[in-house]
Formats: sequence, structure tokens, C-alpha cells
Amino acid sequence: MPGGADMSEAVMAILRLFRGLECVGTGLTPSQYRIMKLAGAGGERSTRLAQRLAVAKPTLTATADGLVAAGYASREAEPGDRRVVRLSLTPAGRAALDRADAAYAAWLGQLLDATGDRAAVLDALGLLGSAMTEARRARQGIGSRDDGDGKERAHGHRTPHQHG
Repeated sequence: MPGGADMSEAVMAILRLFRGLECVGTGLTPSQYRIMKLAGAGGERSTRLAQRLAVAKPTLTATADGLVAAGYASREAEPGDRRVVRLSLTPAGRAALDRADAAYAAWLGQLLDATGDRAAVLDALGLLGSAMTEARRARQGIGSRDDGDGKERAHGHRTPHQHG
């Protein structure tokens, strides 16, 4: 397979990035962070969050229970349909998310600066993120252009330095 060694190196780099992110002292797990980023965009239905995160609803529920217990999130019934539950961040949750954003940005910023071409690496990561979103959408048969970070994208296009 041409490029097999290059692909293996790329996979190892991605796995090392993930492990590095797990070790950043944010006070949140990566799963909590992902849920809070999406819920932070506005009250989000639990079922929709599970789809966007590509996790089973019981997994989402367990993580959300921890966020509610920590005072970072609240659950609210949908007016007119009590079966629908929305997850929203509390002020403490927003503060925790801001701290995590800053910690992740500082950690990743140092790595990006060490590459010598921060913009190109960010663009490449954005392209990977878009490709993963399209693959998830195709698997789930989702019709919207929502990329899983609460931002809508034009079909197949990103603006320069737009990363999610």
C-alpha cells in the first residue's frame, strides 16, 4: 500500500494529540468538554447531542448526569413536550468551559507554533474535521450542514482559518 508508513505515522500523531489533550489540566474530561461545547451554544436536546457527538444516548446521559451533579449543566423539559429534555450550561459550567478553552488553546498553541506553519496546520485540521463531519452525516443520514460544533457550513466549503 503506497504511503502506508506515512499513514501509520499520521495515525500515531493523531493518537498522541488525543492523549496529550487528555492530559491537559482542564478539570473536565474530553467527553465532558465536547458535551459542554455543544450545549453551550444553546439548550440542546439530549437526543440531538448524542447524534452530534456520535455516542449512544446512555453514554451521553451518564456524562450529562456528572455535569449536572457538578453544577455545570441543567436539564430543562421542553415547553409543551415534557418528554423532550434540553441540556444547558449553568454560569459555573460556562466558567469551567472558558477555563478549559484557555488551557486547550495554550497547549495546542505551543504545538502549532513549533510546527513553523501554524495557519497551514490549522487549515489541515479544519479539513480533517470537515471530512469527519461529512462521514458522520453520511453514516447517520443527517441532512443538515451542521458540523457538530453548532456552526453551519456551506456545502463542502470553509472560509480560511475557520476551525471547529
